[in-house]
Amino acid sequence: MGSNLLSGSIPTSVGRLRAGLVLLCFEKKLLGNQLSGSVPSCLGNLTARRRKISLESNLLTSTIPPTLWKLSYILILDLSSNSLVCPLSEDVGKLKVVTEVNLSNNHLYGAIPSSMSGLQDLVSLSLENNNLERHIPSSFGNLLSLELLDLSKNNLSGVVPKSLEALIHLKYLNLSFNTLQGEIPTASQPHSRKARISTLKYIIPGITSAILLLAFISMLILRRKRGNALVATNTALVPLLLCRRVSYLELLRATNGFSANNLLGTGGFSTVYRGTLSDGIDVAVKVFNLQVEGGFKSFDKECEMLSNTPCSAESPQERINMQDVVVTLKKNQDKAFEGCCMR
Repeated sequence: MGSNLLSGSIPTSVGRLRAGLVLLCFEKKLLGNQLSGSVPSCLGNLTARRRKISLESNLLTSTIPPTLWKLSYILILDLSSNSLVCPLSEDVGKLKVVTEVNLSNNHLYGAIPSSMSGLQDLVSLSLENNNLERHIPSSFGNLLSLELLDLSKNNLSGVVPKSLEALIHLKYLNLSFNTLQGEIPTASQPHSRKARISTLKYIIPGITSAILLLAFISMLILRRKRGNALVATNTALVPLLLCRRVSYLELLRATNGFSANNLLGTGGFSTVYRGTLSDGIDVAVKVFNLQVEGGFKSFDKECEMLSNTPCSAESPQERINMQDVVVTLKKNQDKAFEGCCMR
């Protein structure tokens, strides 16, 4: 519905629309119209399948309804270029998987909520041209996926947090037209990062060898003391060294935008793609189709199954070896496909 001349308020009945109809309404956006009135609180009642809300460039007034922060599954929230007048709630930190937040060109006031530092998948944050005050939270250094940060044209004061140096993926930073003081943090140098990665290529194999050696010695000691069979050598200690958080944006790039050329297979509730992360690690990415009835239930069951698999146990001695992990996952996968065939 974007780029029209629609006027009037957004009907409250929009919160009762089925998922498919909501998709047409919001994926096409309501931007560039002349919608007025307040943002309906009923938007917080939308199904968890809703991934994107775009109401930018309208004439909306009043406040951001607290119910909006209940949409914990939303990926993109854009309320920019309206006339919203309110402080930014700490509850914004409940949008745990959001990748883009744009609240620019409104009349927001008060402090920037420190809870935003918990949005680990956030790639773009635009709060420019508001009336936000106080300091930039130093905890923003935890937003490791951030590529764009625009806090310009506000009333922010204090110093620019040195913690922003940790944002190695940051490509655009705009803090202009505030009253900030102090030194400018040193930007992360790409070549320095490459040098660290190059050094790790030599350090990690050494650490890995040492851990494997210790694991082997421990195995011999346990065998002598208990007289049991050999403890499995594949204790998954090495993958723990390399474990890291992967953002939605990186998965998007790794799979070439979930391209059909990267498709590995399709099941009743999900599709699997082949991908390569930025550090060269090959992965398989499983995308659940939440529009299909039973999609959420299938996702919950798979998460429960993985959490109960012994390979995820805290103690290395309690973990099964990788061969048994594959067997366990294969059995569960076969059960899933049997369930699909029965439908």
